[in-house]
Amino acid sequence: MISRRSFLESLSAAAGGLALARAAGADTRAGAAEAGDPGRLERIGVQLYTVRRAMEKNVEQTLDRVAAIGYTEVEFAGYFGRKPAQVRAALRHAGLRAPSAHVSYGDLGNGWPRQLEEAHAIGHEWIVCAWIDANERRTVADYQRICAKMNAAAAAARKAGLRFAVHNHDYEFTPVEGKVPYDILQAETDRKLVEFEMDLYWITRGRHDPLTYFAQYPGRFPLVHVKDMKQPPTGAMVDVGAGEIDFRRILADGKRAGIKHWFVEHDEPPDPFASIANSYKYLRALTF
Repeated sequence: MISRRSFLESLSAAAGGLALARAAGADTRAGAAEAGDPGRLERIGVQLYTVRRAMEKNVEQTLDRVAAIGYTEVEFAGYFGRKPAQVRAALRHAGLRAPSAHVSYGDLGNGWPRQLEEAHAIGHEWIVCAWIDANERRTVADYQRICAKMNAAAAAARKAGLRFAVHNHDYEFTPVEGKVPYDILQAETDRKLVEFEMDLYWITRGRHDPLTYFAQYPGRFPLVHVKDMKQPPTGAMVDVGAGEIDFRRILADGKRAGIKHWFVEHDEPPDPFASIANSYKYLRALTF
């Protein structure tokens, strides 16, 4: 199997607890269309890592299949040998938007200007740091250095007309020298420049509650990954709606969080297209 870590590393080389109990949500509503039913999601996206093997075979056909399910937005995790103009053309043909794309922490170095140029050419609004290698994040001082590098990368992104965000896994919720790394990232990155893409599965697996962070850092989460989780002890990743995460509760607090884009994801689905179809159907019917 291809792990996200190895996938992102290859990209660079190539170019709560289950505290989400069924509880009452906040009164604010978000993620709904600007026009239409205020209690439903209209724009639903998918992280293309879910269908990466199909993308490896044919990017254009894969995007068409994603659009046929009903998705209107996608988030990239690599371009599979396609040039920016080809990616834009494929998106246009499928009738899709791509607000964001994933890169690894290693891409924030010398190759950063190229990453920004490609993202701008394709039409992304956000470029998202999706993974920090373990050897980069052993101590509090390491995380402070990471924050400084992210601030610099975000400043360069802003100058290029882009926005910068950070995606979490569960390692950010394992204390390092008595501190929670996610708290360090929130406190020591410039909130005017650095935003966050919250992965709802991984924060739950890390035994933290998204709403706690929404309340503490309102407006700082324009992007989220919508992934579901089976109840411990397995904690397995499943299609959205097939697990225990209370998405209605999270959707209801989306306005406070600042959420603008919701991306379905499943890291290792047995049938990727069936998985994203099931997740889309659940979210499209969900009211909050």
